[in-house]
Amino acid sequence: MKSQNTPFRGGPLDGRVLPILLGPTGHPPKWYEVPVPAHDGRPPTVYAYRREPAGYTKRLGLQRGWVYEYAPDGRERRELKWPWSKPGPRGSGPKE
Repeated sequence: MKSQNTPFRGGPLDGRVLPILLGPTGHPPKWYEVPVPAHDGRPPTVYAYRREPAGYTKRLGLQRGWVYEYAPDGRERRELKWPWSKPGPRGSGPKE
């Protein structure tokens, strides 16, 4: 498998560059989670990093690669939106 050296910004891995395995599309995963074990019997702390574009070239606007940004709130929860499903409790408000 191929890997790519990817820099990290923010959080405990700030400034480090780690080799990240690439997926079948040639991109690193959208989220990178780092579990850190706790010493006093508590559950491990998990630091989450979100993949962001590293920047763009001036002339053609091509992407320069990827960087992982620290997400202090953790990984975002995603809900699948199927065309046949009804709106959930969040989107359903009083209709006038």
